[in-house]
Formats: sequence, C-alpha cells, structure tokens
Amino acid sequence: MPSVRRVSHDFLERQGLTTVFGNPGSNELPFLADLPGTFRYVLGLHEGAVVGMADGYAQASGRPVLVNLHAASGSGNAMGALTNAVASRTPLVVLAGQQVRPAIGPEANLASVDAQTLMKPLVGWAAEPACAGDVPRALAQAVFEARLQRRPTYLSVPYDDWSAEVDDNALAVLDRRVERASVPGGEQGRRLVERVAAAERPALVLGGDIDSAGLFDDAVRLAERLGGPVWAAPSLFRLPFPNRHPQFRGVLPAGIAPVAEAFEGHDLVLVLGAPVFRYHEYLPGRYLPEGTRLIQVTEDASAAARAPMGEALVADPGAVIDLLLKSLDAPGTSGPYRPAPEPLTADGTALHPEQVFAALRDELPGDTAYVVESTSTISAWWRQMDLRRQGSYYFPAAGGLGFGLPGAVGVAMAQPGRPVAGVIGDGSANYGITALWTAAQHRVPLTIVLLRNGTYGALRWFGGLLGVPDAPGLDIPGLDFTRVAEGYGVRAQHVGGAEELRAVLAERPDHPRLIQVDTALTTPS
Repeated sequence: MPSVRRVSHDFLERQGLTTVFGNPGSNELPFLADLPGTFRYVLGLHEGAVVGMADGYAQASGRPVLVNLHAASGSGNAMGALTNAVASRTPLVVLAGQQVRPAIGPEANLASVDAQTLMKPLVGWAAEPACAGDVPRALAQAVFEARLQRRPTYLSVPYDDWSAEVDDNALAVLDRRVERASVPGGEQGRRLVERVAAAERPALVLGGDIDSAGLFDDAVRLAERLGGPVWAAPSLFRLPFPNRHPQFRGVLPAGIAPVAEAFEGHDLVLVLGAPVFRYHEYLPGRYLPEGTRLIQVTEDASAAARAPMGEALVADPGAVIDLLLKSLDAPGTSGPYRPAPEPLTADGTALHPEQVFAALRDELPGDTAYVVESTSTISAWWRQMDLRRQGSYYFPAAGGLGFGLPGAVGVAMAQPGRPVAGVIGDGSANYGITALWTAAQHRVPLTIVLLRNGTYGALRWFGGLLGVPDAPGLDIPGLDFTRVAEGYGVRAQHVGGAEELRAVLAERPDHPRLIQVDTALTTPS
C-alpha cells in the first residue's frame, strides 16, 4: 500500500504545488524524505522571509504555493509576514510539522499544542488531521480552501503520519477538482446594469484584486466606457489601473472624511475587487456625501459583510466587468497619458526619492514589476512612476514590514522572463534581509534599490499626526547594506549621484544586485 507521504507528494504534483518555500525543523524532515525530482525546495533563513517570498511568488504566478514551516516556533515566526498574505488574499498552503502523535498530549518538546488554533484567526482554514489516513484528504482541503477563499490555510501534520500506509480510498484525492463559477443572476445583473447606466456622474474605485485576477486591461476598457474618474482603493497592495491614465485620480486617502470628499459630486461609486474601505488614519466624518450611492462587487464575502455602508454583490468582478461592457453604450476614448513632472531635488549630497524613481522609470524596462516597501516615499513614487502593465506593483498588503525584500525574490522566481526590482527602505530592509541569501543561491536576476535615509521616515510622519514629535527609537544610523549584501553573496554598490544611478540601472546583469542610494527624508503624503 502507498504511504501518506507518497500520496501527498503525488497530489501536490498534480495540483502544480512543486515549488516549496521553507525553513525546516526536525518535525518536517519526514515529509521531505523522497521528495520527487520535479519539486524545487527554496530555503529561506527565517520564516518571515520564507512567507514573504512565497507571498510574492504566489501573487506573481497566480497559483497556490506550498510553505513548509516548523511546528509552533517556526509558525509563530511567520505570523507577522502572514498578515500581509491574508490582506492580499494570497493562496498560501502552510504545512507545518508536528511531534509524533503519542508525544502531543504530554507536551513533549517541539509539540504544538492545539496547533490549528495557533494560526487563527489569521488563516482562512486550519486543521490537524484526526488520524494518519486523513492526511491526504486534509491536505487536499487545505489546497482547495486556499484556492477558493484566496487566503492562506494551515495544516499541522504529526511527523509519524507520513510513513503510515493508506488504503485505496486515499487515492481518490488524486483526481479531485474543485472550481468556482460566480456570475450574477439574471435579476442581479439587470439591476446592476440599470443603476450603472442611469448614473449621471459615476466614479470607479478599483482594488488590488483586479490586478490579482488579471483584469487590469478589462478595467481600463470599462473605465473608458464609463468616462468618469478612477481611483485605486486605499491601502493599495496591487495597482489595478495605469497610474498616468488621464482618468486616474490616484490612490484614495485612507481616512473616512477625505474619502467622502473625493466622492463629492458623484451620484454613483462602483467599487470593484476591494473592501469598503481599508482605512488607516482615523479621520472621522460621513462615509459618503449626500446623494451618493455606493455599490461594491467582490468575491470576498467577509469584506462584503463587514462594509459599513453601500450595497454589495458577492460575485466575480471579472464577470461583472464583462456584463457591463456588453450592456453599456459604445466604447469611449481616452486622451493622452499624463507625463511625469520634473523630479524634485534635495539639498546636499543625498538624492530626493523622486530622482531615484525617475531613474527607475527611465532606465528599467517598461514591463518591470516593482515590489515596493519604502513607505515614507510613497507620494514621491506615484508622482514619478509610469506603470501601464498588469502585475507592475506589489506592496505589503497589511502594512507589515518584511514583505518587500523577500516578496521581490518570490516575484522574480515566479516570473523569470520579466524584469523585477525591489524598492526597499533601510528601515524595512532589516526585517527580511535574509532573503538576499536565497536570491544569491538561486541566482535570481533581481535589482534591489535600497533607499537609505537613516530613520523610520513613515513613523516620523505619523508622530507628527499623532502629536508625538519626540518619540525615541526612530533613527537607525550607521547601516551599510552593501557590506551586508556581499556577506550573503549578492553584489552590491553604493551610488552617489543621479547620473551614476542611471548608468548602473542601465546595466542588465543576470544575477541579483543591490544598489544603495542615500536619500533625503520625505513623508508619505
């Protein structure tokens, strides 16, 4: 009879989960035994970096990815990074080792007591199989739940289960297929089309799910058909619309009052593929202006249920876009894309972040995918960048630092034919720095541009907002990431001026590189 391990490996291979991101402990080794040659194990040196890399890989590939972690300690180390994957609705399947079954009750060393509860409420589904024979089925459920919910799942497996034999019934899992088709019903679709068509001043708000689902170009066609302004939803983790398109108004501010101000004068706000809304700064006010109606379309039922206002339709945004394109009047036209302004400059030797981003825009290929974790420079980023392609932008969805550098490695591994650049602040780089080792080991063709200003710039800005201008622990002087990178095996250099930066960016190496640039302190807005 086949073993649990053999059936599980075969199932994962059939489902395409053959790239495994992990940092194993002793409990995980039995699962890794006899791993087929078609599998690729990507080692990370810290669980936070492991999850960040897997998050980037899954987002860029559009497929669930297997993450292999160690019991309670390794799973706990990963939880901060997991918050970003939850917020971006990334389908990660986290498989953790557990002590042998007889050792769990007595709480032997490396036993994870009540393992499934450890990861809740973060993950969409968590379990530990009741017996060895149920492991293949539970693993299949973890994969299908991740795919259907588009949220991480967690499965804890006692390590003595992997060598146990299973009966023929376990083989049924190999041919399973679970799919979703979520199209509005006839009456729902008719009502939605009527409301959109009747709007005199419609506005469109697009969320990161639009880009995740491959609807970037479809969203452009719909926006041009409607003719109104387009915003990206606040707390943006993927760019769903070309940021220099003449209808684009930018990312909505993450406060209640300023969002309502943005919608002033519009009778309908159609929100596609986004929660309503992921506010950040507490700026109270009316949710919507008087006379403004909001309709949300999302596949995320929990997001629809928790929204504080408006109507919601739980459906596939792609199906709704297709319905509207077929039902509305003839296509509209758009004017020319807006050019980027001349970048601001800074006093002294440090570059203004806008100078760095202008260099990225001009010197890197137009289809470059950017993974950004430099929060204090985000306003400068949007002033200078020109992103017109699907999958061009990734950002930590929950605001948890440590995604950027590992995420860039994961995106680059998932899309080896596309240029990838990580734009990382010196404050956030330390959270995921070990990902450089993985990039070097796999010779990932990746450019890391590290903006060094010697402080946690976003926190300084927040200190001003909160009336705490003298908070301690905000400065991080004396860090030289070129030496750190070289220690991990990544070539690195420190560039001084804008022209030197442009010359370095124009090179096309086939290996990972880190470019450190000293930048002036700016604020997120």
